[in-house]
Amino acid sequence: MAALVITVAQQKGGSGKTSLAAHLSAAWGNPQFGNDGSKVAAYRVIALDLDPQESLAKWFEVRRQSLPVASTLEVRRAAGWRLSGELVRAKREADIVVLDLPPGLDNSTSAAFRAADLVIVPLQLSPMDLWATGPTVDLAKRSGAHPLLVLNRVPARARLNDVVIAEAKEAEWPVARASLGNRVAFAESMLGGKGITEEQPASLAAAELRLLAREVMNTTRSFARAA
Repeated sequence: MAALVITVAQQKGGSGKTSLAAHLSAAWGNPQFGNDGSKVAAYRVIALDLDPQESLAKWFEVRRQSLPVASTLEVRRAAGWRLSGELVRAKREADIVVLDLPPGLDNSTSAAFRAADLVIVPLQLSPMDLWATGPTVDLAKRSGAHPLLVLNRVPARARLNDVVIAEAKEAEWPVARASLGNRVAFAESMLGGKGITEEQPASLAAAELRLLAREVMNTTRSFARAA
């Protein structure tokens, strides 16, 4: 079976894009992902860090030092001219390839969108994030990619939640059913080079992430089969 390619992109910085890429990658590469705690074969995941800041790659360096056993997850640097070659190699070696893009939209964004079975667009519930999402979704569609908005850092009981969600639906942007709350646990787990499903598997944050990981995987497979 060919590797699934999932791109995580958002024109606006500070959307939680790299955090989302890290937590999803760790969940898919976690041997416990498949069946709520029972040991099953993990996916082989390769995440490509296209951001010159290399935040995802730096997280992975911490991960390699803190985890005592070999992992089914690897992060490689692929900014600029590296993307084409690293993507070809990753697709040969992995079950899932995750592309973590820098903020903004440029030629490398279009290339990453064209390569993707699914483009995840994290959306925080603010007017600025909502306004920045339109160009990202439009470019994904022009590139022939399938975008999926993921509500990220969602505050509890805020009236703005319903307003932003309603506007996204009015724009006919596909929105994932699963969302991630505004929880410190997501950042805390990354400090140790882990994903939330590894660091706090029984937490509400981990439950949210597992639901999202399964939905994204099922959605990606449906588009890959259609292709």
